[in-house]
Amino acid sequence: MDLSSLSSTIAPVDLRSCLISRNGRLIFEHYRNRHVPEETAKVNSCTKSFLSALICIAMDQGILPGPKTRIAEFFPRLAADPDPRKREITLEHLLTMTAGFQWTEFGGQKSFPRMTRSPHWIDFVLDQPMSEMPGTRMEYNSGVSQLLSAILVQAAGVKTARFAETELFGPLGIEDYKWEADPQGIHTGGYGLWLRPADMLKFGRLYLQLGRWEQEQLISKERVIRSVQPAIPANAPNRGFYGWHWWTDTYEAEADGDGPGSPAFGYYYARGYAGQFIYVVPILETVVVLTDDKRKRERHPANVFRQFIAPLLTQALR
Repeated sequence: MDLSSLSSTIAPVDLRSCLISRNGRLIFEHYRNRHVPEETAKVNSCTKSFLSALICIAMDQGILPGPKTRIAEFFPRLAADPDPRKREITLEHLLTMTAGFQWTEFGGQKSFPRMTRSPHWIDFVLDQPMSEMPGTRMEYNSGVSQLLSAILVQAAGVKTARFAETELFGPLGIEDYKWEADPQGIHTGGYGLWLRPADMLKFGRLYLQLGRWEQEQLISKERVIRSVQPAIPANAPNRGFYGWHWWTDTYEAEADGDGPGSPAFGYYYARGYAGQFIYVVPILETVVVLTDDKRKRERHPANVFRQFIAPLLTQALR
């Protein structure tokens, strides 16, 4: 795999960072300046994938029941809700964003901004009307991530960040982080985590290694595999599928002329607003971390992974 041209290729994009690890070894490292490696920055919705890991750990430990458990066990008020569909929502529906709430994250109802301006985020989410039966369709919804964080707090008896420190961050050696919280002190499940690029890479490597870190199985192999499996088609305009707070997709280069395209590979990834990504490519034993911090109108329109990095990765499959 020849990455010698990558630095010049991604230069116009002006990324904050780009890290590529293969077989546990860092093979490419780029930072906008010398301060970036040691600075934490918002990973935005990549937070969702970290929360997914914590939910999986809690299920492994028996702290949380299985994914088919109805969330009414944690929110008894749903028993009195006039819409019986809310009582059918399960933990897995939250993880796959198929709870069925009437919700548009941005635009339309502007559900996410309205939630963050409300005095009680959990009540806001549970009060939203239903648009369909749970499990029918994915609708991107940071509100259901907040429900998951609140459920974890109930089950574990400690705050989400504290559970992360003992069960995930500590073993991975992640010491420098910040995590925002809602008005009730529940750490934000859908965004709000601040990390260093190298610590994002550790998280990706943990999943590449099927939940094992050094000599410790932090997440069961079975739970890791299940959480990153395509569960439901992603909602438009997104491509691919959605798992348990992870995105999944396949890359296959277009054929040149009459010849065949490059070999295809599947991958899954955490994605955060404004260019935060953790890509895991199991067949290539590869993890890619991308971070950015520019405003929307200043960001390069390129899909850096699919346009610049994936074509280079396919060299290892030939």
